[in-house]
Amino acid sequence: MAQFFILRPVLAWVISIFIIIAGLVALPQMPVAQYPSVAPPQISVSTVYTGATPEEIFRSVAQPIEEELNGVEGMLYFESSASASGAVSITATFAPGTDTAAAQVDVQNAVRRVEPLLPQAVVDQGIQVEEAGAGFLMVVSLTSEDGKLDASELGDYINRNVVGEIRRIDGVGSAQVFSAERALRIWIDPAKMTGLNLTTADVLAAIRAQNAQVAAGAIGADPNPLTTQLTASVLIKGQLSSIEEFERIVLRANPDGSLVRLSDVARVEIGSENYAFATQLNNQPTAAIGVQLSSTGNAMATSGAIEAKLEELSRFFPGGLRYDIPYDTSPFVEASIEKVVHTLIEAMVLVFVVMFLFLQNFRYTVIPTIVVPIALLGTISVMLVAGFSINVLTMFAMVLAIGILVDDAIVVIENVERIMAQEGLGPKEATQKAMGQITGAIIGITLVLAAVFIPMAFFPGATGIIYRQFALTMVVSILFSAFLALTLTPALCATFLKPIKGHHEKRGFFGWFNRAFDRLTERYSRGVALVSRRAVLMMVVYLVIVAATAMGFVRLPTSFLPNEDQGFIIADIQTPATSAANRTDAALAQISDVFMANEAVENVVSIRGFSFSGQGTNAGLMFVTLKDWAERAQSAEDIAMAANMQLFGLKDARAFALSPPAIPGFGATGGFSFRLQDRAGLGQQALQAAMGQIMGAAAEGGIIVGLRPEGMPAAAQVQVVIDREKANTFGVTFADINGTVSQYLGSAYVNDFPNNGKLQRVVLQADDSARMQAEDILDLSVRNANGGMVPFSSFATVEWQMGPSQVVGYNGYSAVRLSGQAAPGYSSGDAMAEMERLAGQLPPGFGFEWTGQSLEEIQSGSQSTILFAMSILFVFLLLSGLYESWSIP
Repeated sequence: MAQFFILRPVLAWVISIFIIIAGLVALPQMPVAQYPSVAPPQISVSTVYTGATPEEIFRSVAQPIEEELNGVEGMLYFESSASASGAVSITATFAPGTDTAAAQVDVQNAVRRVEPLLPQAVVDQGIQVEEAGAGFLMVVSLTSEDGKLDASELGDYINRNVVGEIRRIDGVGSAQVFSAERALRIWIDPAKMTGLNLTTADVLAAIRAQNAQVAAGAIGADPNPLTTQLTASVLIKGQLSSIEEFERIVLRANPDGSLVRLSDVARVEIGSENYAFATQLNNQPTAAIGVQLSSTGNAMATSGAIEAKLEELSRFFPGGLRYDIPYDTSPFVEASIEKVVHTLIEAMVLVFVVMFLFLQNFRYTVIPTIVVPIALLGTISVMLVAGFSINVLTMFAMVLAIGILVDDAIVVIENVERIMAQEGLGPKEATQKAMGQITGAIIGITLVLAAVFIPMAFFPGATGIIYRQFALTMVVSILFSAFLALTLTPALCATFLKPIKGHHEKRGFFGWFNRAFDRLTERYSRGVALVSRRAVLMMVVYLVIVAATAMGFVRLPTSFLPNEDQGFIIADIQTPATSAANRTDAALAQISDVFMANEAVENVVSIRGFSFSGQGTNAGLMFVTLKDWAERAQSAEDIAMAANMQLFGLKDARAFALSPPAIPGFGATGGFSFRLQDRAGLGQQALQAAMGQIMGAAAEGGIIVGLRPEGMPAAAQVQVVIDREKANTFGVTFADINGTVSQYLGSAYVNDFPNNGKLQRVVLQADDSARMQAEDILDLSVRNANGGMVPFSSFATVEWQMGPSQVVGYNGYSAVRLSGQAAPGYSSGDAMAEMERLAGQLPPGFGFEWTGQSLEEIQSGSQSTILFAMSILFVFLLLSGLYESWSIP
């Protein structure tokens, strides 16, 4: 091959130019990401069962869906959660590389099969099946600068006009709105209802009958007589659209001709569909959307598309409304890639300087300098075809490959220069002779180097994806290097090089350098000769080095990936379990002030009602965005630790400032993720006791810090004790009792009404004054079989008790979620080993599993050892074949 291109240098240039063009065309099309898309696809199933306890929701909703999900193709594990707010979610995680669309269809089909077994209220509410992510790509907020729009109006606007546009953007997995839509709220007065002998069932029936879409048909429609000349649709206004129309709904017509209307027993207003969330940006009310990246989405491209869409939508915003992106993970990705690009350029410059230092001739130096960018551009074109991205790992592979790319060209140039100097041949003849001598060596070196990396490309799971892009980028670069060393480099040598005269007689700096290097070479040669005469001793030294390496490999602390300063912090907040919303709001404002007092903090987004641990009025989450790395001296970890010292002293809240995971998609925060399971049906109390045992032992061990439960704590609950015999005596059915309590206290979705061009919900619930105290439940009344109203106090009592505010399941077992970090001086592998040791000390009946990034770390640990062994084996076999010997390699 080399001889062919020495005689046809133009053809060698043509091929190289084609490689350059392909690379330049591919470069702007390459997606940019921090890491390859390694996070496993996740599909979430979510719904709401308002008014039910967590245990009832888990038993009647989560467990039937879980049983149907078992056996779905490609699923690795699933986790479920049911909270006191009525929210239930099941998240199924699939193997990396699974077709997300197909997985979503499989889960959707499973949910449809189980729907007949679920409570009707859940089916009416709707069950959402969508792609999910473990963390947020960004948070988008809308703020009224002049204060003309309140939080409810902001929430309605963002639901109507913004979230749908964002969800349609390519790369967006899901977009969760932390603000409710508007709804028509019907606030019932139970005392008036009892006085008028009405029940919530009567109200629901009346509203559904009088607020309904009517399909009235048409006059003159086919079939019709031949004389018919006109057809026209018939319109009947069925759906009501104003507060006044709803207030005039007739609940009952009395014998005397008087009417009982909805306004006689209820207050009607346009309010929020629910009041679960409240969001603030730097302690100012706002409406917010949390955007999650799809499993195949590109962070940089998706972030840019969202920002462009918001800029487009902002032209139609009402006066005084502005959008912000107070939390965005893409700047860290951009900064990471930028740093690696700088390193790549620095490496190329350094290589040029080193080559010029040794070759001491511009002509000889420029040839490898030309070859390197051509090989890199060729690699980029192959990366695009293979579906790779420009990320930290592929760029790191290119940085490492630069030395290899230069090495092949230098081998050719050095051999050509030696032959010209020693044998006096011209550049063309010297190149022909040199390539005849070293072509086989170049091919052999290329195969051996490729053999080191090729095994890494064939491993499954997230570890395989991480290694694959790095390894194949290296292999492609090496192959391009060898190809150019056999085509373009000899063509350039034959046409561009000239013999060097007086190479070792140079004066000045180069003369000094040559003499110093010659002396060093001479000393090295004497050292080699000395060592070769002590072969046994050197073999002992070699074996000691190998043993020390193996021992260090075994004892070296392990970790999936190191944590980095990504420019933001996540804070998980919980107030006492029985806290009302206003109490949590006050705690969030206090915690926000702690962060905002730090000069390194730029923005603080706080969300009440939502956290990665669960949902409820006592839950909160904060996204703390830090200033640019150049504008602050403290790292994100230092800022988080300083904040935790202050937050530790809070009386009304428990708050932890946490680092994000090293790879987005593997959990919501950094650290390990541990699931303690009740595998023997021992119950929630036993499970909580086992968790307490682990947490107590971990606090004394010193290896783990920040160990905490990821969940909502037990809370005080009101138990309604029904005397069923008395209820039967009064002619009251249990179904009527359940319906009355659920609809008064938990709210009931009735149907929809048109509001400013969009259908929105009609929701019925008792007015706030009728549901403030436990005793208010006893004042409710239910109609008996004789048509009379019977107060709850006639057949029921109320008691206070403690109960779970959240029930969690993992792979079909009741579980608790624990997370934490390794103490300073220890790795995540050390912390995980300690957790396993502590779990082994629990009584029989308890098990555990790792999840998220921790599960990948466990799996990758064993795979890494196999990768090293396979690479060594491949190198040995290729060298054996190259030298036709088992001993020389």
